[in-house]
Amino acid sequence: MMFLLFIVGAYLLGSVSFAVLTSYVFRLPDPRTYGSHNPGATNVLRSGKKLAAALTLLGDAAKGWLAVWLAQKFAPATDDALWFVAAVALAAFLGHLFPIFLRFKGGKGVATALGVMLAINVWLGLAALATWILVSFIFRYSSLSALLAALCAPAFAWLLKLPAEYIVLTVVISLLLIWRHKHNIQNLLSGKEGKIGT
Repeated sequence: MMFLLFIVGAYLLGSVSFAVLTSYVFRLPDPRTYGSHNPGATNVLRSGKKLAAALTLLGDAAKGWLAVWLAQKFAPATDDALWFVAAVALAAFLGHLFPIFLRFKGGKGVATALGVMLAINVWLGLAALATWILVSFIFRYSSLSALLAALCAPAFAWLLKLPAEYIVLTVVISLLLIWRHKHNIQNLLSGKEGKIGT
């Protein structure tokens, strides 16, 4: 029963779209109506309101971190505790991708994945973030930065010698991130992908 409550709670928490909420608070257009139509920080940035984009990023990351932190704090003291945490983390991430509040049409999950990774292991999160920052600084493509960070994350988890449960979680999240960026991959290959700030 406790497991089910945590899974549902994490999914609902993940379903909260900070892109839509911050856009409403700042009286900006709904991010689903312009740019990439993606309810995420990068698209909110296209509105020209950097504070709204920053708050979106922070909120989406925070919900992933909070779900994992609560699971770690209240996980049952059993051999399955790490699987419990991993399942809750995945539920929060899936909530962002397929939010019940937005008719299951959510964001791509980059910020929420970062929050999850920071909670799982701070060095894992920082390594993924550093990869994103480095690639975005060089190439100026948010999608490429996310893709390369996703590709590297499982390797970082392995190098950090994280438990198998967390490595599996990182692999699943990374694969989902890459899948969610399939249209961006096509645009990158065709030279049509927009750069950060455009």
